[in-house]
Amino acid sequence: MSQSYCIIIILSVLAVVLLVMAVRMHRSTQQTLSNLDEVKFSNAQFLPQVVRLINEGHTVTINLKGFSMRPFLENDRDKALLTKPVHPVVGDPVLAEVSPGHFILHRIIKIDGDSVTLRGDGNLGIERCRMQDVCGAVVGFYRKGHKKLDRTDGMKWRIYSFFWTRLYPIRRYLLAAYRRLWIPIFGPL
Repeated sequence: MSQSYCIIIILSVLAVVLLVMAVRMHRSTQQTLSNLDEVKFSNAQFLPQVVRLINEGHTVTINLKGFSMRPFLENDRDKALLTKPVHPVVGDPVLAEVSPGHFILHRIIKIDGDSVTLRGDGNLGIERCRMQDVCGAVVGFYRKGHKKLDRTDGMKWRIYSFFWTRLYPIRRYLLAAYRRLWIPIFGPL
């Protein structure tokens, strides 16, 4: 047998051995990952770290908790992509600290000097904070498990925002119908 055939055989055996080792490592890793439990943090523990990352210049994606942004954003289903706020304006969804350790992700409905008034799309009440307490600006949302970002500066969000914010006087009735009729029959939007 020539020397080149021996080298090819040795390299082939070595490749098979490396492939077998890689498959075993992958299976071992998968078993380890499947044994891990999900770790959950309270918003009071988690969101200050999110704000720190945003202040360092990072963009952060968070899972949405709560029902205050219904009907289009759902608890434990949708995600928000946050960045550092530059010049928040009325209509922008933002992350704000309304009291020490209490953060909300709602839409700005009024700015009066340093005072900011916020309301969740699924809420009738309002919250207030100072402009310096607006910690994050929402770039967009990942809805229904999609990988494509629904940007807040996109046409879809603008149309939704235009109509939904103007329906405030009858929103209570629309939300009640959504909760009592739509969700049981069709599921969340």
